[in-house]
Amino acid sequence: MGLLPALRIIGWALALSVCAPFAVQAGDVTVFAASSMTNAMAEIEQGFEEDTGHDLSVSLAGSSALARQIQQGAPADVFISANPGWMDRLEAAGLLDPDTRFDLLGNRIVLIAHDAEAKPVALTPDLDLASLLAGGKLAMASVEAVPAGIYGKAALTHLNLWTGVATQVVQTKNVRAALGLVSLGEAPYGIVYATDAAADDRVRVIGHFPQDSHPPIVYPAAGIAGRDTKAAADFITFLQGPKARAAFARQGFVVIAD
Repeated sequence: MGLLPALRIIGWALALSVCAPFAVQAGDVTVFAASSMTNAMAEIEQGFEEDTGHDLSVSLAGSSALARQIQQGAPADVFISANPGWMDRLEAAGLLDPDTRFDLLGNRIVLIAHDAEAKPVALTPDLDLASLLAGGKLAMASVEAVPAGIYGKAALTHLNLWTGVATQVVQTKNVRAALGLVSLGEAPYGIVYATDAAADDRVRVIGHFPQDSHPPIVYPAAGIAGRDTKAAADFITFLQGPKARAAFARQGFVVIAD
């Protein structure tokens, strides 16, 4: 987890919170990517810079926060969202170059536990999730704004489990923050992407949500309107190439880009 010295993360949230002008030491291409891509983007950054000679800057956060920053004028060149909804909003607002948009990745959501001895459970309507929590919290990304949380709530609702645990859910600003709560033992259980769970050996996957219990998990990518530089075009091409595909696969993503 905090072992990504090569990845330069831009502090947009701080800049926006104090209404400061956008100011960042951007590279040739600036990419806004969902926080669940943290580990993968470290590999992507290194490979892209080695292959092209371009300088890449990456900002990682919840897809909703990144989309809002783009709406407010943050100078991203490429956006990779953890669900199509936020990408659709930007496209409807004329902020994307629609010709560059494509579906890049897929993922799964899982139930994780902090206890290394936690037993696997079947995620069905018969699960007594409230009893499993035993008064503890269930960590999830924001269920109204962040894709991982939206998918998680949809799955729990589909399985008729949401009502029984809604008051025990602690919501975070992005999925990596939810992972962190479980990793540190501050919440005994959480719902995150399978790729997040694989990146942290202090959590244990105890259940996989049925894929038909929530909308398909798709990560679309697109260039930002008016920022169609050669470096941005090269990055979009790189994302669809063999080196990027291999990096994403190593992190557990399903690569769906043509």
